[in-house]
Amino acid sequence: MKKTVIEFNNFSFKYRAQTENTLTDINLKIYQGEKILIAGVSGSGKSTLGHCINGLIPHYYKGDITGGLLIQGKDAAQLEIFDRSKMIGTVLQDSDGQFVGQTVGEDIAFALENDCTPQNDMIRRVSQVSRLVEIDSHLLAAPQELSGGQKQRVSLAGVLIDDVEILLFDEPLANLDPATGRYAMEMIDDLARGTGATVIIIEHRIEDVLWRPVDRVILVDEGRIIEDTTSDKILAAGILQKYGIREPLYVTALSYAGIQLNDTMRLSHPSQIDACAIKEPLSCWYRQAVKENPTKEQDIVLSVSDISFSYIPEREVLHQISFDIRRNEMTAIVGKNGAGKSTLSKLICGFEKPTSGEILLEGEKLTGISIRERADKIGFVMQNPNQMISQVMIRDEVGFALKLRDVPKSEVDDRVNEVLKTCGLYPFRNWPISTLSYGQKKRVTIAAILVQNPEIIILDEPTAGQDFRHYTEIMEFLQSLQEKGITILLISHDMHLILEYTKRAIVIADGRLIADDSPARVLTDKTIIRPANLKETSLLTLANKAGIENPFNFVNHFIAVDREARHKLCRP
Repeated sequence: MKKTVIEFNNFSFKYRAQTENTLTDINLKIYQGEKILIAGVSGSGKSTLGHCINGLIPHYYKGDITGGLLIQGKDAAQLEIFDRSKMIGTVLQDSDGQFVGQTVGEDIAFALENDCTPQNDMIRRVSQVSRLVEIDSHLLAAPQELSGGQKQRVSLAGVLIDDVEILLFDEPLANLDPATGRYAMEMIDDLARGTGATVIIIEHRIEDVLWRPVDRVILVDEGRIIEDTTSDKILAAGILQKYGIREPLYVTALSYAGIQLNDTMRLSHPSQIDACAIKEPLSCWYRQAVKENPTKEQDIVLSVSDISFSYIPEREVLHQISFDIRRNEMTAIVGKNGAGKSTLSKLICGFEKPTSGEILLEGEKLTGISIRERADKIGFVMQNPNQMISQVMIRDEVGFALKLRDVPKSEVDDRVNEVLKTCGLYPFRNWPISTLSYGQKKRVTIAAILVQNPEIIILDEPTAGQDFRHYTEIMEFLQSLQEKGITILLISHDMHLILEYTKRAIVIADGRLIADDSPARVLTDKTIIRPANLKETSLLTLANKAGIENPFNFVNHFIAVDREARHKLCRP
């Protein structure tokens, strides 16, 4: 009989500042060695559930608790947060908020130092754990200098050093490029198998998590457990989108083709699906594809010509990058962490100056134009929301730029209210920003730029940390701005976003432009996918499984059908 390591019994929790429960009547058992996915939209209670497990509730976040919670057979109410940390290791979504050491080695060793571990034992243990997560070659580096994937490995090593039996991952994929995210899932799976640890993953990116199998999926909505079942059963039930979570693209494609889903089809991964059951209906659906009419090309609004840039002379970050952006296009800039995507956006906005080459806005060279002047035409939303926020209250932050420009208060209020509704933040308009989740802070920074109505908007990972509902609201809003003539550049790791909302992807790898083509072609071309740390779309895997002769056209057909379905849903 399996040992129960976490047990909720009629458990409810209400934050001190709220009038309603965030969690209600939770009954849940998690067994030793299980790998569990907890999924739900922002505000569903999934992160609160994680905070109850690792002890942040009630030791950091205060509130009222009823019911019981046992951690490894012990009453959680009697456990100090230090005691929990010896049982449960937590890897936060925002890795920067978890670092305490000046170097990677110091950060990993922090728990051992607190335990007064002898230095020789400490060095041996740090070396062992750093090799386990493949970060041993960076022990002398500063954690803040690492890529998103490397930071996550450091955080993981810092909790593994204590030999914890339960590992809790809070949205581990939020800041990772596709290939690194896939590697992260493989690493977590290997650790689970190799150590026998119980693994709990809090994440809404179902398809990416299911790259490696999980034992159960716990679906949370409005503070209650809606489903506790296998991944095959929850995918076959077709209920994810009802609760604001995007189902895997290949599952959506099967539904569009009229295929009746059931839990015997092994839907958790497209490569496992029985080809005989899907080949004929998928081929029939694909043959219904209608060619899209070509759209009229707009004027060039932004021109990047032979741009090169170096932070230090001996290492070039960007090398002779050239492309044109046309008015009211929505274009994706993609590539692995550290490829130079964010640096390119800084050059366009004027935060950095190119080593060579030039940038033109509506035919005018940007050389000599101040950052303030550029900001009137080019809005930039940074990847890390904490680096943009300057005000205490949400409403003040969103309206801050308008206030600086002496916009009348009545107009500021109207514009702020409108954009808060669009970004799903209106119910929190009078809240302090410190009470928000990472994903909600992200929406605040997007709102603060959108409220200024710029001609060009550059968004660095706009959907990181967003559930499907808020992701769709933001992207549909951006698309409506595009249709009104605003040009949008998206720096993104989200392959779903690129397929669904853009018609062009500029791919950068190691500081060089390696492709400028349609997203469907980019994500079906392995010669582009590999150097850019992308991953092929699961639609390609499905097309190959069904024997579709032209997978590229199959992906394009899915995009067209899916866009039409979204428009019907979002714009009645």
